[in-house]
Amino acid sequence: MATALTIAGSDSGGGAGIQADLKTFAACGVHGVTAITAVTAQNTVTVTAVHVLPPAFVVTQIEAVVSDLGVDSVKTGMLATAATVEAVAACVDRLSLPSLVVDPVLRSSRGAPLLDADAIDILTRTLLPLARCVTPNRFEAERLAGIAIETESDIREAAKRIVGLGPQTVIITGGHRATTDVVDLCYDGHRFVELAGPRHPASSTHGTGCTHSAALAAGLARGDTLERAARDAKEYVSTAIQHGLPIGAGPGPLGRPEKGRWYTPEK
Repeated sequence: MATALTIAGSDSGGGAGIQADLKTFAACGVHGVTAITAVTAQNTVTVTAVHVLPPAFVVTQIEAVVSDLGVDSVKTGMLATAATVEAVAACVDRLSLPSLVVDPVLRSSRGAPLLDADAIDILTRTLLPLARCVTPNRFEAERLAGIAIETESDIREAAKRIVGLGPQTVIITGGHRATTDVVDLCYDGHRFVELAGPRHPASSTHGTGCTHSAALAAGLARGDTLERAARDAKEYVSTAIQHGLPIGAGPGPLGRPEKGRWYTPEK
């Protein structure tokens, strides 16, 4: 069975972070392993506290799982600090970890900052050049590209600028854009591919970015092409939103598609 590593924070509410990643890996038929960067105290309403783990311990976790289990793909989520970004980037480079998916988690869906301001520039210089794919939403893409995204021309320009930072591919997700359908834009430096899906009238959307990048990493771990993995990740998230869990006073977590709906590994 293929193995995927998530390097991310823990969400005590179970909607995002490593909890969402492991749920997604399992549904997509890969074994999930983790390196936890931070522990958050949060629920569906707010993030009340964040405890950042020492960067050296994050690296130790990565080394432990890679040395024994090996990994077929890696995704990063919440990295929290500049020191952690630098340590993770150096470790990914030193160990030549494959198929890196970078979800540039800058803030929570409720607006709480999850990456230090000085760490964003370090992420663009050290981690993005190692990435097979980076998966920003509209607001993250605006920060990385340094432009506002209002039009179709803007989003294509942002994609070009982000690929110019070093990743092989960028997928700018469409959930935060004011369009009838949800259209993700994939750009590999040569061509644009639009991945369209329906916009569901759902309130349980906590963890969509984590789930999308985890599903993408799972596809790459299985050996899928980037475009195939991106299309499957798009469909997975859409279905998971439809099965959202209406729990808590705020946006609830995504659900898991019905058993058997997704990838089943060969016995």
